[in-house]
Amino acid sequence: MRNIVVLDAPSNLGLRPPGPGTVPGCYKLAGALREQRIVQRLRALEGGVVVPPRYDRGDWQEGDGVFNAAALASYTSKLADRIEHHVRAGDFAVVLGGDCSIQLGASLALRRIGRYGLAAVDASPDFRHPGNSDRIGAAGGEEVALATGRGQEDLTDLEGLKPYLRDEDVRFFGIRDCFEEERGELAALKIPVVTVGDLREWGADALARATVQAYEIPQLLGFWVHLDADVLDPSVMPAVDSPDPDGLLPDELIAVLRPLLASPHCVGLTVTIYDPDLDPDGTAGALLADIVVEAFARS
Repeated sequence: MRNIVVLDAPSNLGLRPPGPGTVPGCYKLAGALREQRIVQRLRALEGGVVVPPRYDRGDWQEGDGVFNAAALASYTSKLADRIEHHVRAGDFAVVLGGDCSIQLGASLALRRIGRYGLAAVDASPDFRHPGNSDRIGAAGGEEVALATGRGQEDLTDLEGLKPYLRDEDVRFFGIRDCFEEERGELAALKIPVVTVGDLREWGADALARATVQAYEIPQLLGFWVHLDADVLDPSVMPAVDSPDPDGLLPDELIAVLRPLLASPHCVGLTVTIYDPDLDPDGTAGALLADIVVEAFARS
């Protein structure tokens, strides 16, 4: 059995500030899940923390591209160094964010090694790029587009490794059914999308197992799972920056995650977006920790 290693990536560089003079509170995610004893409950090894640069958008204005881009590029490479080390060692890396831009660190790390897939479990595809939006700025809503080579070169082509992910190696789970325009673009690119409605119609376990089988091809060395807490319905997970209705319930999310994480081809997991500042009694954080632990449990 592989060692699970828990690594903190408490970066909020990829999110817009919730209000003037404030910064996104998702950088506290790792600490909150550690308070729930997630390391001990997973029987994991300690991977330490990759400290991010200070959140400072300076004089950035709409139209200037991705804010915090230089800090994001530096942090992505630094985080990739740590993740690459664990993947090459045969460990299973659990990376506690942070916002979704930390996924760039995982994608770059895997690209250094070879060709890997990404199963993104998220309410939205995070596929905003200059070709479909005039509101580029927050990398936390753009990281899959950036990882597949869409966007500014200082983030998409680090170390000359563009793209970090191929379109055909990306899968989405838990996308809200209302995001029809985004789903249309992904369909045209032949990127499979499993919506909340699809999961309920066809079965979360069956669809996740089908994805595992799709990743069992000689061309791929493995795949990574990205979990954005906003995939959960706001009735159980209100502590996110964009709580969209009609999301997954905890048992449904566990049913998606368990086959993915159990696959010997899965090499790691990122957990992102939960904001302890929006969860004063810690209920949502406790639930998120429970879900992650239960998803690793043997069925």
